[in-house]
Amino acid sequence: MIGIFVALISGALMSIQGVFNTEVTKSSSMWASASWVQFSALLTCLAVWAFRERENLMNVFQVSPKYMLLGGVIGAFITFTVIQSMNSLGPARAVMLIVISQLIVAYLIELFGMFGVEKAALEWRKLLGMAIAIAGVVLFKWE
Repeated sequence: MIGIFVALISGALMSIQGVFNTEVTKSSSMWASASWVQFSALLTCLAVWAFRERENLMNVFQVSPKYMLLGGVIGAFITFTVIQSMNSLGPARAVMLIVISQLIVAYLIELFGMFGVEKAALEWRKLLGMAIAIAGVVLFKWE
């Protein structure tokens, strides 16, 4: 149950953050805004780490394979693409497409067992669910 609650909070925060970041971009530039987002996230993470964990910060470099350390690089491009999509499509349409994309890519990662994730079997009901979600986006976008 806690996982559902945390996921709902995550989705809400992503939507709010996208709107905030889009507005910051209007008064600066895309990469200045993205830099601020990543910098303020770094400061927040370091503050929480300092008060909650205090484990060796360098342990992150013990991860294997090393390409897993690219999450921050991917995060910078996530910030960029969210700002661009919200600016072009508006928050609701952008978030719907972002969520559909997340769902499809996450399911493909599970199906093929990519990045060390346990391989899952193909389930038609999950494909049907994705098709219904995509149809919902089409209906929502329909003018």
